Amino acid sequence: MSTQLQTEAFNPNDFACGEGIYGLPFTTENAAQVIIPVPWEATVSYRQGTAQGPSAILEASRQVDLFDADVHDAWKMGLALDVISAELVELNELTRQDVEQQLENLVNGVKDPELLNRINANCERMNDYVRQRASHFLDKGKLVYAMGGDHSTPLGLLQELAKRTSFGILHFDAHADLRDAYEGFEFSHASIMFNVMKLANVTKLVQVGIRDYCEDEVNLVANSQERIVMFTDRELKAKQFAGYAWREICQDILAKLPQQVYVSFDIDGLDPKLCPNTGTPVPGGLEFEQALFLVKEVVSSGRTIIGFDLNEVAPGADDEWDACVGARLFYRLANLAALSNKLSPLNF
Repeated sequence: MSTQLQTEAFNPNDFACGEGIYGLPFTTENAAQVIIPVPWEATVSYRQGTAQGPSAILEASRQVDLFDADVHDAWKMGLALDVISAELVELNELTRQDVEQQLENLVNGVKDPELLNRINANCERMNDYVRQRASHFLDKGKLVYAMGGDHSTPLGLLQELAKRTSFGILHFDAHADLRDAYEGFEFSHASIMFNVMKLANVTKLVQVGIRDYCEDEVNLVANSQERIVMFTDRELKAKQFAGYAWREICQDILAKLPQQVYVSFDIDGLDPKLCPNTGTPVPGGLEFEQALFLVKEVVSSGRTIIGFDLNEVAPGADDEWDACVGARLFYRLANLAALSNKLSPLNF
């Protein structure tokens, strides 16, 4: 069936009955936007669960209404989820066992270089997988997004994009993620932005909502010659308490971003009432619509969102709340990214 016939036969007001994410009638072959799911959390340092993020978001997505008041006929832009790799699931489980041994070694002052090398090599295998899938879909002219997993997972996508163009990153997070090989793990979830800043074509990193960070990270930002700009949660709240409108604050953030923008969204950047099961929740943070308003301002400014990731969504044992929030956040981000690439007429 052609894509046109698929969309003509699809009723967005009906219940979701297909296998596609959000119940959409698209495959990775005919969708304009493709999601790479990355079920990985090998190096998490606190609570586990984010490896189940992609499957939980997929399940929750079928309860999401497809009408988006900001984007006309948003569902027609075509969004599809790549296969969740069983091999990656298995590698994550094996690597996590090694990580737990390494963390115990750290506590006991034991050094095991062979174990650490194996962990780092397996993390690089995950990066290779994401790079290869990203390259495959980018070569076909798709917009490509990543769905974690922990926040280490989008590195391969960012590396592949950086081979092709220059861009800045708008980074939502409770943490700066600028640690150098945190706990000895080169590709730690707490080191994603440290690793990203090694990419010459990443011209700017603008961090929003940061509220847990260390002195080394503060010094790295201070010495970056404004290549890294951090808007802490404390600073943002202080401006609001002093009477500044959120739109005014957004304009200050936008002024730091180049024309092409990649959005990296750790869900713990939101208030933890919206993501209580995430790996490392921190008091404070942004509201759901507050964060999306900033992304909308990026699009309204004429900038282009070249890709994005959503990470650290961890479903609770008996609680689907995080996945319900994550599914809705991902859909809205995808719609805005597609809109910025002129896949739909401007409607706000």
